[in-house]
Amino acid sequence: MDFKLDQAIPILERTPRVLSELLADLPGDWTVINEGPDTWSPRQIILHLINGERTDWIPRARIILKQGQSRRFDPFDRIGGFDSTQPVRTLLTEFDKVRSESVATLRGWNLKEKDLELTGEHPEFGEVTMRQLLATWVVHDLSHISQITRVMARAYTKAVGPWTAYFRVLQRVAM
Repeated sequence: MDFKLDQAIPILERTPRVLSELLADLPGDWTVINEGPDTWSPRQIILHLINGERTDWIPRARIILKQGQSRRFDPFDRIGGFDSTQPVRTLLTEFDKVRSESVATLRGWNLKEKDLELTGEHPEFGEVTMRQLLATWVVHDLSHISQITRVMARAYTKAVGPWTAYFRVLQRVAM
């Protein structure tokens, strides 16, 4: 499937609602579980998404649009904000607010096909296009939604007993 901005925006707009419906007002155990050392809980993923709204997607898109002397992106701190103690409901509200602002900015640019081919420089990957950045934003959202549901499902791995055999999400495959 080729990237189309008008098909990407609805995913970006829905992500805060999806996460709010899934996580708001759940008992705290559901939002702090993880898959072990060096893995993230649903709460940490929300903090990561908020940080991305503030420091990654739109700031990098602005660098691409500017096409100035320096088109190199600042490195992204993937765990920025993890020290927050705000309740999950507050974090979900904040994510909805900053995402709405990001989507409004994106819509306001009224990007054309030629704009999607403009480039910036990723600190790891080198030259990337606006199209790639925006497609990655959508995949990033979807992958974190998947990650959250996987982490939550795996919390019941032992509880389901023999039915574990029927759920691929509960079967950990060595990488």
